[in-house]
Amino acid sequence: MIFTETKLKGAFIIDLELRQDSRGFFARTFCINEFAAHGLKTTIAQCNVSFNYKQGTLRGMHYQTPPSQETKLVRCIHGAIYDVIIDLRPESPTYLSHIGVELTAENRRGLYIPDRFAHGFQTLTDDTEVMYQMGDFYAPEYSTGYRYDDPAFGIVWPLPISEISEKDLAWNLFEQKNIGTLAGR
Repeated sequence: MIFTETKLKGAFIIDLELRQDSRGFFARTFCINEFAAHGLKTTIAQCNVSFNYKQGTLRGMHYQTPPSQETKLVRCIHGAIYDVIIDLRPESPTYLSHIGVELTAENRRGLYIPDRFAHGFQTLTDDTEVMYQMGDFYAPEYSTGYRYDDPAFGIVWPLPISEISEKDLAWNLFEQKNIGTLAGR
């Protein structure tokens, strides 16, 4: 695997090192030793799949609070997504900054998302499938988020929104939440 740290410290784009021959290729997508060597958490508590029918579908911006903070390793296994993460670590020099990364079935990229980051994505094609490896179990009582269009973050999504859940539309804006609670995340 090829690990490239993004401008958000601790968040990595992970490209595959393909071993190719006449049959096709083989590549490692996860290795405890390689993740640990880059200072990344190696626990995988769950694997999840998200299937999305329509181009322009938006999911996010989600995260979990203590004691159930989640790291994520996200890959698009069919179709394409614009994957966005927001640094919610108050002590970080990139606090409230975000990045967007295109993950596609063709580029086979992964995005490692540290805990204390919000995460969301928009589908760039119809019939898009996303695979998540989660560092902690989903805990609805600790699950929260921010609006996808929150002006505090200034995310520019590549397409008009075609589908979004009522829950994702109802998240508070950053300034409406108790900022003091972010310090513990």
